[in-house]
Amino acid sequence: MLLTCHSLIVLSIAIAFVISSIPFINQIALKHHKFDLPSNRKVHQRPIARLGGISICLGTLLALGVVGLLAGESIFSTAVFSKVIWVLLGSFAFFLIGLVDDLVNLSPVLRLGMQISVASCVWLAGIRIDFLTLPGLGLTQLGWLSLPITILWLAGVVNAINWIDGLDGLASGVSCIAAVTVAIVSLFTGQAAVALVMLALAGSLIGFLFYNFNPAHIFMGDGGSYFIGFMIAGMSIVGLVKSATITAIVLPFLILAVPILDMVAVILMRLKNGQSPLSADKRHLHHRLLKIGLSHRFTVLFIYTLTLWTGSLAIALAGIPNSLFIVIATTGLLGCSSWRAWSLAQQS
Repeated sequence: MLLTCHSLIVLSIAIAFVISSIPFINQIALKHHKFDLPSNRKVHQRPIARLGGISICLGTLLALGVVGLLAGESIFSTAVFSKVIWVLLGSFAFFLIGLVDDLVNLSPVLRLGMQISVASCVWLAGIRIDFLTLPGLGLTQLGWLSLPITILWLAGVVNAINWIDGLDGLASGVSCIAAVTVAIVSLFTGQAAVALVMLALAGSLIGFLFYNFNPAHIFMGDGGSYFIGFMIAGMSIVGLVKSATITAIVLPFLILAVPILDMVAVILMRLKNGQSPLSADKRHLHHRLLKIGLSHRFTVLFIYTLTLWTGSLAIALAGIPNSLFIVIATTGLLGCSSWRAWSLAQQS
């Protein structure tokens, strides 16, 4: 009962703060000309403020601060509290990197270097992937490989969320679904602190969607996507990648399968064509769905459905009771969405 109360508190505070602060942030961004301009690679047709990540970051941290004062060690034990703090510090550092990029446009190489530096510091603080459980090989200690693999996971997820942020409400909705899924699995495995952190993030994203869903009035910017990506990636290490089972490794990938596979596919296509993997283009999943004739909103909702489906598979793999019904429901929903998408593509 107490955990339920705390969950409602973090959700309510995060949602309320973001909804109430976005108009103020939007006004400041427009006043100082910090907006995202239309281009051939982008879908929006008018300048839109891109500093919404400020509200997402502050809303999440405020909600966690309040519940931390209320819950104390009943939720955040000393060991867990230390790990949560380091993930929050890393998330805030990534937010600052993204925010500076939103304001002055950092070079891709400098951005990546800063990301690797922050991820390395968090690894030194103990937020790390120390082992993998591989089929046929069992538990495999990573040793020195722990550092590059942890950096690859943290920076990879951050950039996957950033790259999928190409349509109104897409990155915020996909991230919200992922955060809620991590929260559900964490609650089942007894990681209440991880669940609360993810619910605080989900609350901020729900509030942000109020302004970000098509037609969007504000974008999260790199600051927002970097904060969200690192938060989910970091808390996945703390809450999910902690047991010596193959499911512990697979779960985070399943939950984030849509943005991760989209990023990997785009990188491989760019390399195949002799392009830099960091070059911008219109090869992402949402671009391809738009190209075959789907509307902006239906494309976003279709990718939501796909993310719900992979999330349901993660919930089932975690062994949560009655999860088979969730998988059946999301599979049916995905099937209907796919049929509708095919019909619309045929008509275009």
